[in-house]
Amino acid sequence: MAIRLTGFVLLLSISAFAGIVDDVRIALAQNNFSSAESELKNYKAQRGVTPEYLEGLSWMGRAALSMQQYAQAEAYARQTQLQVAQVLKTRPIDAEPQLPLALGAALEVQAQALAARRQKAQGIALLRSALRTYGNTSIATRLHKNLNLLTFVGSAAPALKSSEYLSAPPASLAQLKGSPLLLFFWAHWCGDCKGEASILGRLRSEFKGLTILAPTQRYGYAARGEDATPKAELAYIHSVWQEYYAGLQGVSVPVSKENFNVYGASTTPTLVLIDRSGKIAFYHPGALPYEELRAAIERVM
Repeated sequence: MAIRLTGFVLLLSISAFAGIVDDVRIALAQNNFSSAESELKNYKAQRGVTPEYLEGLSWMGRAALSMQQYAQAEAYARQTQLQVAQVLKTRPIDAEPQLPLALGAALEVQAQALAARRQKAQGIALLRSALRTYGNTSIATRLHKNLNLLTFVGSAAPALKSSEYLSAPPASLAQLKGSPLLLFFWAHWCGDCKGEASILGRLRSEFKGLTILAPTQRYGYAARGEDATPKAELAYIHSVWQEYYAGLQGVSVPVSKENFNVYGASTTPTLVLIDRSGKIAFYHPGALPYEELRAAIERVM
């Protein structure tokens, strides 16, 4: 069955795992579910259920979700989850990179589809159950992100934790209560984060009562993806901050993976607005244009 992908944005950059994943994504970008399904069926007949196959299958659910075909999205996602579970009987989830991509997407699609079908409580329960199982794996941040999308707004902002900063440590979130606060989760490798920098710098100058904090974390590498020691990567993070974030100099930059986990910042940038009472007023994984972010800030000022 073919489904038109109106409004469905697929990134067609070369995948790190060339093959069935690319074939499926290209077919979906051409509005052709039946071709994608055929590609998966042929691949499975020849090579069986591999991690690459599972990642390709997960894209079916993501595409159906984007088309608001919620029942179909859930079906693809559950199929992916069940087949990943069989593979995980013989290896850990982080044994190879495609497995967490497939399972993370499957759980995300199911939770979002349930919420869209007015079964938000079931979506939240699904994610919380998954966190109990996979909270110490690489998909934890993604699960937190999706849980936060369903529960964060209106709740008290979790404390930020870090023992390292690029600049002087900030006051705690509790000490900052009474003033609107924008958290800008960024990564040294993130092009979208650099693109957001000028917008944040402009908004910082316009809203004098707004405090900005810019949490980041280490990734184990520095320039050109080369492995780096913690000390060398921290120095590289500092150099990137100095070069690309001129309008944000003086903003405190806590360095901690834990903050990314708690705030679900698996997407960079992630933007979080905290109101004067210390509650989350706005939570957005991904970049935002100036007008949209300004409107969100105005609501908490």
